[in-house]
Amino acid sequence: MPGTPNSRAPRQRTQKLPAQAQATEGRQPRGTRRKRETRTRLLDAALRLMAERGTDFVAINDITEAADVGFGSFYNHFESKEGIFAALVEWVFEEFADTLDHLASGLSDPAEVVAVSVRHTLMRARREPVWGQLLIREGFSVHALSWGLGQRLLRDSQRGISAKRFVAPDQFMCIVSVTGIIFAAIAAELHFAASVTPAIQRQKVSGLGEQNFAERAATVVLQALGLKLAEAERIAQLPLPTGKPGVKVYRAKPRVR
Repeated sequence: MPGTPNSRAPRQRTQKLPAQAQATEGRQPRGTRRKRETRTRLLDAALRLMAERGTDFVAINDITEAADVGFGSFYNHFESKEGIFAALVEWVFEEFADTLDHLASGLSDPAEVVAVSVRHTLMRARREPVWGQLLIREGFSVHALSWGLGQRLLRDSQRGISAKRFVAPDQFMCIVSVTGIIFAAIAAELHFAASVTPAIQRQKVSGLGEQNFAERAATVVLQALGLKLAEAERIAQLPLPTGKPGVKVYRAKPRVR
């Protein structure tokens, strides 16, 4: 995992403001812009530190040091470490869960919805390793199923079971299994993306590594939900929806198993 960033070094923001916020930011008073920038720096620092160390091993002064913000300024934005963590979860995970909902909004097959979500999650982890690290660290916490991603996984699995698309005699254990597969896949994705050792390079060449990794992970998740291998592979290989407003994605009806 990457080391803690230098507190004085400039860093790229992990998250970008929505387009509308970017358009209006320049018209806001200087004090408002500075307050927004400070809050973003604190969240960015908390994200990196908590992804590296875990929530329990990050103190408020660690966050303010990494963000290059005065200790007292922290309390202008958050009441406590738990407060910034809650904001971080909303900032990082809830926003992404909403994005997944938007991407899958035109799909009617629960299996496709799950496959799209798994593939986009793994691709996001590859693009933003710090995000992936935090998801792995906090994904097994007691809060995980109450987050946007956890709630949507529960919702989508319930829909699939109700539609008799998924077979899950024990829904809770099924969700536990699927969640474990996804987090393990993210860990492997990060490992392959970061490693340049000859052994890992040989695994990549042999097909054991990152080749079509997101699709392969989605296939295994669908199998865990009760789909046959051939059907799971077919769905995992479908083109990803664009998520453009007003564009509805039409698919062929699921095959009868």
